[in-house]
Amino acid sequence: EWTMKTSIVFLLCISVFPGFSQGRVVREDETGFAECNVFFPGQVPPEGFTEPFHVKICQQYNKEPRFATLYSTKDKIPLYSAFKFTKPAQSEEENWLVEPQIDDPENDLHEMVHEADIGGTVANLGANQALTSDYVGSGYERGLLNPSFLNEEDFQVATYTLTNAVPLSPALSKSWHRDIGKVVEQALIPHCSKMEHLYLLAGAIPSSVLVKGKVSVPESLWLAACCDAPEGWSLGLVKKINDENSLADLTVKELEKQLLPGVHLFKGNCGEDKQSQEKREAVLQAVSQIRSGEQVETSDNQETKDSGWVRRVAGIIATPFIKLLELVIYIFVELVKFVFYFLWLVVKRVVGTVLDGVYSLWNGMVSYLKAVSMVLISIPYDVGRVIINIFLGFLQIVRDVVSLTYRILSIPVGFILHLAAFPYHSICAIPSVLKDMATGIGGTFSLVIDATAAVLHGFYYLAGHIVKRFVPKGSSDD
Repeated sequence: EWTMKTSIVFLLCISVFPGFSQGRVVREDETGFAECNVFFPGQVPPEGFTEPFHVKICQQYNKEPRFATLYSTKDKIPLYSAFKFTKPAQSEEENWLVEPQIDDPENDLHEMVHEADIGGTVANLGANQALTSDYVGSGYERGLLNPSFLNEEDFQVATYTLTNAVPLSPALSKSWHRDIGKVVEQALIPHCSKMEHLYLLAGAIPSSVLVKGKVSVPESLWLAACCDAPEGWSLGLVKKINDENSLADLTVKELEKQLLPGVHLFKGNCGEDKQSQEKREAVLQAVSQIRSGEQVETSDNQETKDSGWVRRVAGIIATPFIKLLELVIYIFVELVKFVFYFLWLVVKRVVGTVLDGVYSLWNGMVSYLKAVSMVLISIPYDVGRVIINIFLGFLQIVRDVVSLTYRILSIPVGFILHLAAFPYHSICAIPSVLKDMATGIGGTFSLVIDATAAVLHGFYYLAGHIVKRFVPKGSSDD
């Protein structure tokens, strides 16, 4: 009842918010898959899937469209996935994804996300789509409609979404992927002139058998191919769920009759009027050869096939015991998880303490090494400075020695120079000396005359004064 109410709320949400995330998830009665229309001939998706629980998904990964899916929220499986063949890449590790907005239309996650990382960010997770837990212990695998090995890089990663998976037994899953791989690579690709014109639809027809009362086990699997090119063709293939070795070829119209009434898979039936019968016959012949090879391969295992019914009956009888064993295993696993979680906390604390000590020791060691490194680095610097100082001191000593030598050598040199210059200065001084002598003699003679005259003038003046003093004035004129 709760699931039904959630589905009703979901349908109301997508009615109010059509095409709510970049055209990724839209209702069937809206036009196209937005960015994912490129995966359909003429960019027109199949028609006739008009149930309210049919939801269109433009499967995006890393913000790029990878393939398109029509998903049944009632059966929790895809009704078909539309894709193109790309260069196959090496097999990727399975890391399953989910579509958040199928269960939570108001979620702001805009593309498929890893189921393990989604946490509690999506409301009602699993209400309208299958989850990994729905397959655990069921005996069924998550079989991909769009096989990962027909894709490359991000396209291959994007195929591991649960909206591209249906419950298949391990043997059937292996057989389906083997058939699809051989048919596409050996029959379809070689007979389509341009690989980009080959459009593929891989689908499933739901049955009333449910896994854990939730996910529908397909009644049959089918593949529709359209080579939308000059001399094109179309083809349908069907594999029954109860016969893993079956692979029936039929026309697309015959395939459509096995689906819902009014369904048209390809626009204009993939140009049915212009299809090349020769090309189609060549494709059918290649498919027949592939099928023949598989039958020969499996004919040696007839005894194994006959024993399949025995295993199934034994499986029905053993189911209650298996369920009980699963419960015991589940409880044991939970206990082991609890014990490991507790041990993890203890180890985390111990390791944290040890790491803190190691970190402190490391910091001390780094500081010590840093100091030692600085000392070691300073040694060449100090040695260089001492060597430079020694060299400069040596240059000073050389300069002093040279200066002293110059001073010592300059004494005799000056003496010799003065001695050599003596005759020149002596001879040149004779005229000057003679002149000075003559001047001295002349001066002496003139001085003598001047002295004599002065003496005589003195005597004369004294005699005249005496005469004036003692001789009477009358006779003074004489």
